[in-house]
Amino acid sequence: MALIGMQDVSIRFGGPSILENIDFFIEPGERVCLVGRNGSGKTTLMKVLAGELEPDSGVVVRQRGLRVARLEQEVPEGLSGTVLAVVAGGLEGGVSHFLTAYQQASLQVAQGGESEALQALTEAHEALDRLQGWGEQQRVMEILSQMGLPADVPFATLSGGLKRRVLLARALVTDPELLLLDEPTNHLDLDAIQWLETFLNAGNGGRSYQGTLFFVSHDRLFLDRLATRILELDRGRLTDWPGDYAAYRRRKESMLEVETAQQALFDKKLAIEEGWIRQGIQARRTRNEGRVRALERLRRERRARREQTGTVRLQLSSGAVSGKVVVEAKAVCYAYEGLPIIDTFSTCIQRGDKVGIIGANGVGKSTLLRLLLGELSPDQGSVRLGTRLEVAYFDQLRTQLDADKTVIASVGEGRQEIVFNGKTRHIISYLQDFLFTPERARSPVSVLSGGERNRLLLARLFLRPANVLVMDEPTNDLDVETLELLESLLVDYTGTVLLVSHDRTFLNNVVTSTLVFEQNGRIVEYVGGYDDWLAQRPPPPSPPPVQEGGPRVPPAPGKGEGRLRERKKRLSFKERQELAALPGQIEAWEQEQAQLQGILADPTFYRRGQEALLANTARLHHLEQSLTQAYERWQSLEELATEGGE
Repeated sequence: MALIGMQDVSIRFGGPSILENIDFFIEPGERVCLVGRNGSGKTTLMKVLAGELEPDSGVVVRQRGLRVARLEQEVPEGLSGTVLAVVAGGLEGGVSHFLTAYQQASLQVAQGGESEALQALTEAHEALDRLQGWGEQQRVMEILSQMGLPADVPFATLSGGLKRRVLLARALVTDPELLLLDEPTNHLDLDAIQWLETFLNAGNGGRSYQGTLFFVSHDRLFLDRLATRILELDRGRLTDWPGDYAAYRRRKESMLEVETAQQALFDKKLAIEEGWIRQGIQARRTRNEGRVRALERLRRERRARREQTGTVRLQLSSGAVSGKVVVEAKAVCYAYEGLPIIDTFSTCIQRGDKVGIIGANGVGKSTLLRLLLGELSPDQGSVRLGTRLEVAYFDQLRTQLDADKTVIASVGEGRQEIVFNGKTRHIISYLQDFLFTPERARSPVSVLSGGERNRLLLARLFLRPANVLVMDEPTNDLDVETLELLESLLVDYTGTVLLVSHDRTFLNNVVTSTLVFEQNGRIVEYVGGYDDWLAQRPPPPSPPPVQEGGPRVPPAPGKGEGRLRERKKRLSFKERQELAALPGQIEAWEQEQAQLQGILADPTFYRRGQEALLANTARLHHLEQSLTQAYERWQSLEELATEGGE
């Protein structure tokens, strides 16, 4: 029986229908991805599924009592309190208030608080007893430990990626049968994206989300690894594509070729009939009235046709050729409040290089860019800039945009005509290259979607003549078609590119080398893109020592991720030993994982203080990563053994 679905659903916001006679159903356990161009109505459809928006017509069919949770595209403003308070806020009723009060009082008592703290602890305890809230308390703590989140850290102090993880925990705490995710990888770093992929993969057993998943994402590798079915929203209509994303792309291309050919035949027939009806007096005297009525039907059908959304036309305004050496850094060190951000870093970036920068959120990627551009001075070492540099900068936070200005004013700055590559163009014509209609171009920036704002930034960026492009997370919110066009543009670009991105496919397709932040401010340069870095990097270190007892953990096996350049025919003696030992290692880690989850679920544990809490949650997070790596390695070795006939 279907979990949820829509029957003949339509929604219109003044213009053409956003959703037009939509019909589909989702079965339990499916991993469905919704794709479509920016502004096609994907978020609207998700809001209808979540019950946040009523359709103009049609019905939404749900199983009785269905639990649905939705993760929004952006972090909501106004959320405050600790991580536990935000996560518990997803619970219904007054349980969340008393869970938060119980946590705060527990911490105050553990730190030697006064009698007031003991009184508050007692009152919260009694309230939870009365509301039978201990089950919810255990659920909250299990989710926090499962997702490696510290309960008592203020939400406002977290990075954007960790905030997204907390909001996912807030959605999961209700134990939803249907989880709706809108661009879940936005603002996540690579480690967080890999963790999310593992968590959402139902094949990972109890360590993952086992319910039904409906998500929107532009991350092509994320799509490939998770989606079992694709729904495409295009011009108000929904089409269903069974199978993974790669199969969808192949079938979609074939369908578009057929559609284009059919429309060409239709337009040719219409042109012939229009020519016939416009013949002279003699022809009109003998015209066939049935043929006239058929022409009217053709005209109505042509007027009703909604053309496929246009393609962004990306061009760069080329600048003068820079010197051969763009940036040379020697033994650069930089610290912030005594904390080393960059330690003894050297590189030489030459004209035409396309350099990717990889690192966790908050590690210092933007600081590195500012050092390389001469906006910051290093504490030690030197940075030498080349000659004739013309730099254009893409800001991931979109701080370059004034929300009160119109789109035209943001690009033209009061001018109706702009000069692009030596030619004069009207500002409206230029903006149409970036899919802004004349009406949308006159709208304020504040009403634009995330994808439209990114396109607006690209329009501003490409208007400036530049031989050095600095792009900080340019892929957030862009649809796949625009991403692929941007990739092609950067590949063909003859200037120099410095690119910060967590989009693995984008990095693979664009960059020629990567600068990777490793431990303690150390930055290592690797040849190639993301997959090449995975193949070249050293194996990860083993997890730290156990905090609450339990078995000692052997070193974690290396990740079986990335491209295997050459496949072995048979396992070596060392690999056979590793394959034999892996099940025992995995069992030991899973036992310790269960032990830690039990410790963290115990309400009395929080009297031990913050240090023990952080140590155990960090340990649990390391175990999650080690188990993921171990399963991947086990599968890789099993496949090799099968291929070798062992």
